[in-house]
Amino acid sequence: GCSTIIFCKDFPEISNALHNLQNLEDKEFIGWSFEDNTSNYFVETEARENGTAIRIPINDQFHIFQVPFKDYASLENITHCLLLLLHEGFPTKIIQSALKEIRPLKMRLETKKGKNNTYLVDDSYNNDLVGLDTALQFFAQQKQFQKRILILSDLLETGLSSEVLYQQLADRISSENIDLVIGIGDHIKLLETTYESDTLIFSDTSSFLKFEKEHPFQEALILIKGARKFGFEAIVQRLEQKIHGTILEIDLNKITHNLNLYRAKLKPNVKTMVMVKAFAYGSSSHEIANWLEFQNVDYLAVAYADEGVVLRQHGIQLPIMVMNPDPRSFELLHQYRLEPELYSENIFRDYASYTKNNAGTLNIHLKLDTGMHRLGFEPQEIDLLKTLLKQNTQLHVASIFSHLAASDEATHNGFSAQQALSFKKSADEIIGFIGYKPLLHLLNSPGISRFPDYQFDMVRLGIGLYGVDPTGLHSGLLKSVSTLKTVISQVKYIKKGETIGYARKGLAMEDIKTATISIGYADGFNRKFSQGIGNVMINGKLAPVIGNVCMDMTMVDVTNISCRAGDEVVVFGEGNSPSISDMAKAIDTIPYEILTNISERVKRVFYTE
Repeated sequence: GCSTIIFCKDFPEISNALHNLQNLEDKEFIGWSFEDNTSNYFVETEARENGTAIRIPINDQFHIFQVPFKDYASLENITHCLLLLLHEGFPTKIIQSALKEIRPLKMRLETKKGKNNTYLVDDSYNNDLVGLDTALQFFAQQKQFQKRILILSDLLETGLSSEVLYQQLADRISSENIDLVIGIGDHIKLLETTYESDTLIFSDTSSFLKFEKEHPFQEALILIKGARKFGFEAIVQRLEQKIHGTILEIDLNKITHNLNLYRAKLKPNVKTMVMVKAFAYGSSSHEIANWLEFQNVDYLAVAYADEGVVLRQHGIQLPIMVMNPDPRSFELLHQYRLEPELYSENIFRDYASYTKNNAGTLNIHLKLDTGMHRLGFEPQEIDLLKTLLKQNTQLHVASIFSHLAASDEATHNGFSAQQALSFKKSADEIIGFIGYKPLLHLLNSPGISRFPDYQFDMVRLGIGLYGVDPTGLHSGLLKSVSTLKTVISQVKYIKKGETIGYARKGLAMEDIKTATISIGYADGFNRKFSQGIGNVMINGKLAPVIGNVCMDMTMVDVTNISCRAGDEVVVFGEGNSPSISDMAKAIDTIPYEILTNISERVKRVFYTE
C-alpha cells in the first residue's frame, strides 16, 4: 500500500472517507487547501496573464510555480502533482522547467464545421451523467441538420452498476430524437439491449476510426462526448473540416451576457431585434442566430435576402427582416417567409405588384428617413405612402422604423431628438391612417445606451451584442465575444541590415528575431497594419508587425519574446491582447470594419463553458 496520502481538504467528503478507513496509523497525510489559511498546506494562487502563480508550503519552505491554467479543476489537479513531486524531492527548477512544456487542454463545449457538410459539437474532455445532460441540452438547440449522431464513450466513476447506469442512459437519450448512437468502450455495449434505436458499438477509438474511414458521415449534426482516456480528440481531428491555423473563437456565454446587459436597460414589454447581417458582424450568422433564438429574442435582421435564406435553411424560425431587398429576390422572400424593408416608392410598387394576387397578407417594414439620408420615405412622401398602403391591402405593416445618424455622439443629441420627433410624427400619421399599431423602432446599440425615452416598441441591437461599445458608457461591462487566434509558422534570426518581406519594407536595425504567423490580409488582417502599425500578442507580450502584411502571412518582431513554431498568437481578444477597438483606432477605421472583414476562410469555433 501507499505510505503518503495527498488530498484536498476543501472537500469534506474526502476527509470523511479517509477518516473512516482502517489501518491508517502509519500513513503520512498531506491535506492541502485553497480556502483554509490556517492549514499547514495552505496553497495560494494569483491570476497572471498567461495562467496562474501557485505558492505551495512544504518542508518549511515556500515554492512558487507558474502554471498555464486558470480554471479551478486544472489548478486542483496540478497542485496534487506539484505536492507529490516536492514530497519526493524533485528540485523546484526541474519542476518549473517541465511546467513550461505543459499545454492546457480545452475544457469547454465547442461547435465547429466538420467534413462533408457536417457540424460537430465537441465535448470530448469528459463523460459523466451531469455533463452529458448539459451537452444534450446544448445539442438540442442546434438546428443545422435534421440527422443527429451521438458518439459516446463508457461513462466512468458514476457509482452505479453498469445495468442501472446504461438503462438510465438509454432512457435519457431516447427523448432526444437521435438517429444513431455510436458507443465506444467495454461497458457501453449494454446500450444495445436497453436502447431501441440504431446503435453501433466499438471496443476502442481506433476501431471506430477505421470504420469511419470506410463510411464517412455526411450532412449530419454530431455530438462527440467521451472520457479523456478514450482519446476522442482523435475523432474530432478526423471529422473536423481542415482549415489553416487561424480561428475566430466566439464565446456564446458572453453573447448572452451582452444581450442581457442591453435588455436590462429596456422598459417593460419593449422587444429586441438583433442584427445578424454581414455574417453576424463576422461571427457567422446561423450559429449566432440559433443561439439568439434560444435566448428568446423577438426579431432578426439581415441586409440581403440570401442571408435570410441561409438562416431558414439552418432551421431558424424567428421572424426575419430583410433591410435591402431586391426585386430579383422577391421569390426568395416569399418562399422563406422573409419580411422586406420597403423604403421608397419604387421598391414598394415593385413588391406590391409581385404580391398583388397573394391569398393572404404579407408582413412588410416601412423605413422612414428622418435625417440619415440613406434610405427611407421622407416626411413629404407620407401622403404618397398612405396611398400605396390603401391600394395594397395584401401588405401588412409589421413595423415602422428609422435610423439615428449620430446616436453615439453627445454633440449631436439635439439632432437625435429632432429625428425622434420627426419619426413619431410620421409614424403616428401612418398609424392613424391604417387603423392598427405596428411595432415602432428607432434605437441601435448606442441609442439603447443613450436615449431610453426613444425605445418605442422595439430596439435594434447590433455591434453592442458582440462586445463593442461605440459610446464608451459600458467600459468594463460589455464583454468581447470574439478572440482571433493564429499560430507561429516559423521563427527566423535576422542579421543587422537585412530586410524582411515584400518591397523590403522591413529593415533590421540590429540583429533581431522574427516570427512568421499564419494570417494575412486575405484573412482580414488589414494591410494597413504593416510596418509596426499593428501588434499581436505572443506568450503575454506584444509583437509589432515588421515589414508589409502579406496575403496569407505576416512577420512580427519577437526579439524579446521566448517563442517557437506552433505557439499561439492572439490577434485580438480580451485582457492585455489588442482589442478590436485598439486595432480600429490604429488604422483610423471603426470596429465594425475590423469584425466584418474577417474572411470566411477563417474557421469559426463556438463554445460555452
